[in-house]
Amino acid sequence: MPHPGLIRTTLAAVALTTVLTGCGADSAADTSAGSAGSAISAKRCAENKDAGTITYLSGYQYQSSVSILEYVAAAKLGYFKDLCLNVVLKPGTGDTAQNTKLLASGQATVGPVAEQDVIQARANGIDLTGISSYSNAGLEVLMTNKDITKLTQLDGKVVGHKGYVPATVRAMLVKAGVKWDSLKLVKQGYDPSVLPRRQNGLAALTGFVSNEPNQLKAAGHPVTVWKPVDYGVPSSLGAMAVNTAFAKAHPHAVEDILRAALHAYDYCDAGEAHIAECVGYAAELSGPTYDKKLNTTIWKTETSYVKDHPTPGQPLGGIDPKNVAGIVDMLHQFEVVPGSVTVERAEGWFDTSYVKDIYAGAGVGGKLVWPAP
Repeated sequence: MPHPGLIRTTLAAVALTTVLTGCGADSAADTSAGSAGSAISAKRCAENKDAGTITYLSGYQYQSSVSILEYVAAAKLGYFKDLCLNVVLKPGTGDTAQNTKLLASGQATVGPVAEQDVIQARANGIDLTGISSYSNAGLEVLMTNKDITKLTQLDGKVVGHKGYVPATVRAMLVKAGVKWDSLKLVKQGYDPSVLPRRQNGLAALTGFVSNEPNQLKAAGHPVTVWKPVDYGVPSSLGAMAVNTAFAKAHPHAVEDILRAALHAYDYCDAGEAHIAECVGYAAELSGPTYDKKLNTTIWKTETSYVKDHPTPGQPLGGIDPKNVAGIVDMLHQFEVVPGSVTVERAEGWFDTSYVKDIYAGAGVGGKLVWPAP
């Protein structure tokens, strides 16, 4: 199963409007609870109504990941309606490049985009703005069988990936002293069982901390998970981006989208019953083949990851400028972006004000303001 917002596949020669329209049948209808305007002032309610239809585009379908499940829950629980926001949910395909183009073109309004991908998109002239992040720890990991006890044992070995080795994983390997040029990089599919089977001499496989390791463990094949965050490699988790023109025209609507989502995050993270309820909402949108057990594990793993790696000095959702700087340095190291992408320039592609304005009090002690002003 692909993971949201982190898979770049080759785009077919199809118009982006066709791609987004094709998701329409799966959109979340306005069958939510809630009462229009019940959690917001009349003046601000009118502003949010003037923003019109807001299209949330997920990273990958309605997988129960942070940055997806809380938006599904905010719609189903009526939190968007409470704030006079007309939000329509659309399932993304997992193609980050496609999602950034849809956001930049205005065919989508808001959606999950990792901080690294915001920087790369802007470097390529794709106009969108990063507005929040849950953690400086990314989900990309490297998995090995238990006989690998240090990463330098991978020198000269076969490493599998899903089309590319994430920059964060490469940075981890380099920091650990692995001879990068000695690795035999091989594209694999989405079946992680190739690792315990050591298919074609496979010694390691890239993946996502909440996905493949959980699948393998459930199948009786626990693996060692190597996390870039443990090597000081910068990344992001649950990061969100917005269409820049929309954000400039409707700043309060952007604030209230985040407010509703963070309110839903707290709800979905408040015990087993709430988790089951929220995953159930995603299952309703996805159909009978939705794996509730795996998706429950995905949500629990990712929310635990957020707790274990909070964004320094920020409330939940706050962006760490130092992390943006670290990502820029990493992308320069591997020549992913040109030298013209300076730290100062990249920091301008993120707007920290939306999250700051929905909290009472600064920093980690800030409390989400609900209802809205």
